[in-house]
Amino acid sequence: MTTTGRPAPTPQDLHVNSSDATPPVSVSDLEIRLTNGPTLLNTVSMSLQPGKIAALTGPSGSGKTTLLRALVGDLPHDAEVAAGTVRILGQDVFALTPDALRALRRHRIAYVGQDPGSALNPRMTAAQLITEVATDPAPNAVTALMSECRLPDALAHHRPGALSGGQQRRVALARALARQPDILLLDEPTAGLDATLRDEIVDLLRRLATGRGITVILACHDPQVVDACADTVTTLTSPAAPKPRAALRKTAPSPTATTDGLRATRLDVAFTHRGHTHQALDSVDFHAPVGTATGITGPSGSGKTTLLRTLAGLQKADAGALTWNGHPLPAHVRRRSREQQRCIQLVPQNPLGALNPTRTIGASLTRPLQLHRTVGKPHMPVRVRELLDDVGLPADFADRYPHELSGGQRQRASIARALATEPDLLLCDEVTSALDPSTAAAILELLTRLRTERGLTLVLVSHELDLITTYTDRVHLLDQGRISDSGRLERLSR
Repeated sequence: MTTTGRPAPTPQDLHVNSSDATPPVSVSDLEIRLTNGPTLLNTVSMSLQPGKIAALTGPSGSGKTTLLRALVGDLPHDAEVAAGTVRILGQDVFALTPDALRALRRHRIAYVGQDPGSALNPRMTAAQLITEVATDPAPNAVTALMSECRLPDALAHHRPGALSGGQQRRVALARALARQPDILLLDEPTAGLDATLRDEIVDLLRRLATGRGITVILACHDPQVVDACADTVTTLTSPAAPKPRAALRKTAPSPTATTDGLRATRLDVAFTHRGHTHQALDSVDFHAPVGTATGITGPSGSGKTTLLRTLAGLQKADAGALTWNGHPLPAHVRRRSREQQRCIQLVPQNPLGALNPTRTIGASLTRPLQLHRTVGKPHMPVRVRELLDDVGLPADFADRYPHELSGGQRQRASIARALATEPDLLLCDEVTSALDPSTAAAILELLTRLRTERGLTLVLVSHELDLITTYTDRVHLLDQGRISDSGRLERLSR
C-alpha cells in the first residue's frame, strides 16, 4: 500500500476549522480476512481531514470495496478484522452498539456502492427515491439536488427500470447527498458515464469537498478521475493478483453474408409511467455480422443498455423485428428456442443481475452447464475451473459467494457464466467499467481470442473510446434513442 498527496487546500477553501485534532476518517494498520480463509485486505493505514478527497486505487480484488465497507462497519459475510482499527468521526466503528452504528450510517456517513441500481426501489420514481431520505424533502430542494447530480427534470417521474445505469448511479448519489452527510463513500462513481458526465461529477465532488467541507473517499480505477479530484491517493495491493495473460493482436473481421449474424430493424421502445412517456429507442436499425466485434457508444441515457436488453430478449420492443442468421428471432427470450437462448448471451453492466446471491460462484456457473448440457455431469467441476481460469479467477473462487468478491471479480464471474453456454453471440454492457486497466485488457483479450477461435460475435457497449477503437470493427453512435452514425470510430470522430 502506498499513499501520495497534493498540497492541502487552505482553510478558507475548505470552509472548515483545519485545527480540529480529530480527523473524520482514521484507519490504522487495518487487515481484513475471511474467517480461517484468505486475506481480503492487506494492511492499510490512512487519515483524512474535512474537505479532502481520497482515492483508493489498485487492481481488481485488492480490497477497495472491502475497505469502503469497513468504514461503515459492514464487512462481507464470514470476514473479520484480523488487525487494526477504523475510527469515523472519533468513534471506533467496530466497537459501536447496533443503534449507534445505525445512527452513524443514517445521519453522518453515506455510502454509494458499485451496483447502486440494486439498492433502488423499482416501484418508486427518481424524485420519490430522493425525497424518501432527504433532510429537506421540499420539491424545489429535490429538483435542485437532481440538477446538481446532472439528472434532467424529465427523469423525476421515471422508475429505475426506465433509467440507464449511469442515471441510476446519479440517483443513488443524489440520495446520498440528500442526507447531508459529513463523509461520502463512493465505489467507482464514474463507472458507466461518458466523458462529459464524468467530468461534471468530478467537478461536483470537488465542490462538495471544498464548498461544504464533506470528506470524500472514492474507489476508482480511472486515472483521469483520480488526477482531477483526489487530494491523496492510496494504492492497495492485491492479496492474490490474477495471472498475466499474453496480449493478442486484433483480428480482421470475418467475411460473411449480409444476412448472417444479428439484425434489428426499426426497433421502438417506449417507457410509460403515470402519463409520462420516454422514447428509449426510436426506429433503430442494427446489424452485427458473424465473427465481428461491433461497438455501441453514446452519452449516458442514450439507450445503449435498452438496445442490448432488447437484442437479448429481456426488453420487448413496441415495434420492429429481430433476425438471427436470416431467421426470425422472437422478441421475448422465453419464446426463443433453447438453442437460440444458448447462442445469445448478455453480460449485464451490473454483475449482480447475473449472479444469484444465495448460490456460490461454482453453482452459478454450473447452472447454465446443466441447462444447456454443454458438458456431461462428471465433467462439470473441471469445466467450472476452466471457466474461472479463463477470466483470471482462482479455482477456489468456486466456493465463494458473490458478496465475498470485489466488484471487478464479480464482473469476471458474470462473464464466465455467459461463456459457460459456449455462445455464438455475446452482448457486453460496459463490462470493463469497474475493472482496472490491466484486468480490463485481459478480459478483452480473452474475448478477442474466443472470437478468433470460435467465430464468436461480439457487441460491446462502452464509453471508453480507446477500448472501442482497439477491439471493434465498426461503431454505432447512439443518441436520444437513435443511431446517428455508423462506421469506424476514427471517421466518426472527425
